[in-house]
Amino acid sequence: MNTQSNGGSGTLEEGAAPAGPPLGSRAPHFIKRSRPLHLSWQVGVFVVGLAVVVGGVIMLPLPGPGWLVIFGGMAIWATEFVWAQLILRWTKRKVTEAAQKALDPAVRRRNIILTAIGVVIIAAALAVYVWKFGLAMPWNVSE
Repeated sequence: MNTQSNGGSGTLEEGAAPAGPPLGSRAPHFIKRSRPLHLSWQVGVFVVGLAVVVGGVIMLPLPGPGWLVIFGGMAIWATEFVWAQLILRWTKRKVTEAAQKALDPAVRRRNIILTAIGVVIIAAALAVYVWKFGLAMPWNVSE
């Protein structure tokens, strides 16, 4: 029986996303051959990825590229775990969509107008503060 004539392998189903790189472990072949070695490899990848993600979470409120480090940890996990690969693909798709949307002239114009209004409001509030209190700080720094 020929499955390709019925739209078998080689065709995309309706509504299916185009295939990217294959999902699954990217461990070297000699590691995949041994179940205990592969399990140890996966534990190591998970621990390293977890350390990187935790470092990124710590960097969110502190100075540093928190989100970039978190996505780096997800990329480490994605070398071994299908769930991380799917999350990373979804994130890449959403970031690409957001970038395309941000390049839309109407959206850019709206964002520029909103930013200008925000700057005017902040400048007015600062002018009122300086007019009312002068340039003195609200706390006493001379002690």
